[in-house]
Amino acid sequence: MVIPVCLFIVGLLCLIKGGDWFVDGAVGVAHRFHIPELLIGATVVSIGTTLPEVMVSTTSALGGHGEIAYGNAIGSVICNAALIAAVTIAVRPGKVDPKALRIPAAFFFIAAAVYAVTAYSTGYFSRPIGILMLTLFVVYMAVTVAQVKRLPAAPDEGGGKENSMAKDILLLAAGAALIAVGANLLVDNGIIIAQAMGVPESVIALTFVALGTSLPELVTAVTSLLKGHGSLSLGNVVGANLFNLVLVSGVSVTLAPFRIPQSATLFGHNASLVLELPVMFLVMLLLTGPALLRGRLTRAQGVLLLAVYVGFCAVQFML
Repeated sequence: MVIPVCLFIVGLLCLIKGGDWFVDGAVGVAHRFHIPELLIGATVVSIGTTLPEVMVSTTSALGGHGEIAYGNAIGSVICNAALIAAVTIAVRPGKVDPKALRIPAAFFFIAAAVYAVTAYSTGYFSRPIGILMLTLFVVYMAVTVAQVKRLPAAPDEGGGKENSMAKDILLLAAGAALIAVGANLLVDNGIIIAQAMGVPESVIALTFVALGTSLPELVTAVTSLLKGHGSLSLGNVVGANLFNLVLVSGVSVTLAPFRIPQSATLFGHNASLVLELPVMFLVMLLLTGPALLRGRLTRAQGVLLLAVYVGFCAVQFML
C-alpha cells in the first residue's frame, strides 16, 4: 500500500507542475505571435489535454472495445462544460472575445449534429462517419490558422521578460507529458487504494476513472485561472470538447466501428438518447451562448451549469 500512495502523490505533483509549465508555454506562444489566448486554448492546449483520451480510446478500439469512445466523448463534453468550465466561470467571470470563440463553437455544434443524427437515425457509427469526423478536425485546424492570420494582433499582456521560442515549445511539450503521466499515476494508484479500502467498483468508475479522463482539462483550467488567463481556460474547454468528438471518436470509429451501447434505459428508451445527448447540447449552449451574444461570462451562468451537472449525476446514480 505504501508504493501506491507514494505514486499517487508523485502523480499529483506531476499534474500540478505539468499544468504550470503547459500554461506558461501556451501563453508564451500566444504572446510571441500575438495570437488571442482563447484561440491558443482552442487549438494547441486542447490537443495537448485531449491526447490521453486519444491514446486510451485508440487502444480500446484496437482491442475491440470501440464503444468505450462513445461514452468517453459524451461524458467528457458534459464534465468539461458543466463542471470544469462552470467552476472557472463561477470563481472568476469575465469578458470573452466573441470573434475568437465563433469558429470553435460553430465546429463543435456541427460535429455534435453529425454525432446526434447518426445516433438517432441508425445508432451505428460506421467507418465513413469516423473519416468524416477526422475530416472536420483537419478543416477546423485549417480554418483556425486562416482566422489567426485575419485577426488583429492581440495586446501583449506579458509585461515581463519573454522566454525563447524553443523554451516555450519545451514547456508545452514537457507540461503535456507531465500531465499525461500524472493523470495515469493518479488514476491507476487511486483505484488500487480505493479497492484496498473496500470502495465498490461502481463508485471507483464514477469517481477516479471519470475524473481521470478530465484531469488534464481540470489542471489546465485551474492553472490558467490562478495565472489570470481565463480566456485560455475557456478556449481549452471548447476546443477539448470539439476534439473529443472529431478526434477521439473519429480515430476510434475509423479503427473499429460500433453501435451505441445501451447500458441503461430512461422512459423506456436508451438513456444515452434521452439524457446524455440532450444534456451535452444544453451545457454547451449555456456555456457558449452568453459568450457569443454578450461577450462575457457571468457567475450565475457558472452556477447554473454546476446545477445541471449535479442533476445529471443524480439521475445517472438512479438509473
